[in-house]
Amino acid sequence: MNKSKRPFTKSKRSFRRRLPPIQSGDRIDYRNMSLISRFISEQGKILSRLVNRVTLKQQRLITIAIKQARILSLLPFLNNQKQFER
Repeated sequence: MNKSKRPFTKSKRSFRRRLPPIQSGDRIDYRNMSLISRFISEQGKILSRLVNRVTLKQQRLITIAIKQARILSLLPFLNNQKQFER
């Protein structure tokens, strides 16, 4: 007994390749604030590698750069600005 007449077919969804967040010419260092600020959440936390879509080596360099920028007070350690809507 054949349960289904149609053989299994893959769904034909089109996927758009996401552009990598770090281009080949970008330098990952603490002075490049426009690049570093992309990898920090609104609370000031460093986003994970899966969220960032970067390689392990790039994530390590990003983490070091963020920590250096925090020490030199270019970035805040925390962003605790709570907004009350009353």
